[in-house]
Amino acid sequence: MERALAECVARDGEEHPEAIAARNNLAGGYAASGRSDEAAAQFTRALDDAVRTLGEQHPLTEVVRENLALCHEDAARFADAAQHWRRLLDQRSARLGEDDPDTVLTRARLASACRRADRFAEAVAHYRCALERDAAFSVEEAETWRLGLALALCRTGREDESREQLRAVLAQRRRRLGARHPRTLAVHHRLGLSYVHSDRPDEAVGVLRETYRNCLAAAGDPEVRLLSLRVRRDLAAAYRAAGRPGDAAALY
Repeated sequence: MERALAECVARDGEEHPEAIAARNNLAGGYAASGRSDEAAAQFTRALDDAVRTLGEQHPLTEVVRENLALCHEDAARFADAAQHWRRLLDQRSARLGEDDPDTVLTRARLASACRRADRFAEAVAHYRCALERDAAFSVEEAETWRLGLALALCRTGREDESREQLRAVLAQRRRRLGARHPRTLAVHHRLGLSYVHSDRPDEAVGVLRETYRNCLAAAGDPEVRLLSLRVRRDLAAAYRAAGRPGDAAALY
């Protein structure tokens, strides 16, 4: 890919669309091989050339900007990623409309980047907006957004609203996967922990006890066996917090 870029630059110049595309491809190769800093540098250079030569609205410019945002995410540079998702969201909202699936997906990615950059209020707003327009997306994708919303709400101190989102995902997964599926149990466990973190041990006991029973019933699954150990530990702690040390001791 280095040779292809060098040939394009020698033939057409650095700002020719084919050279920009070749630089984008080179950056993608670096990213795929774990060379994230080199990838980001090449994506940034390709983006600068694309904006200067082709303009912000050109399809190639959008492709390069999206690749740069993903590269920043892979390197845990979430604030940088959010900056590019924000620009892409503005462009796609204006060109395609708020309800277009590309716009909605871009908003969901912005929400995720904001949450991981500790910009929780922004994340909440964008997750809610994306979920209002999730009809074109799979149940699994919408559940991922809803779980992200639950995390962001929790970090803004809105724990009851966070639990509403967890319960919604839990109900969907019970219907779709069954109560004893590992992904269902993971959400059930998270719901129990939310009561622990809110210092509501009696409610935590009720949720975690049900989760633990479902884990034991599905203990043939290695993933569930590992989860059951964590649930048992957290249930014991909830029993102790609720003033029930005997019940905690009985778990071991």
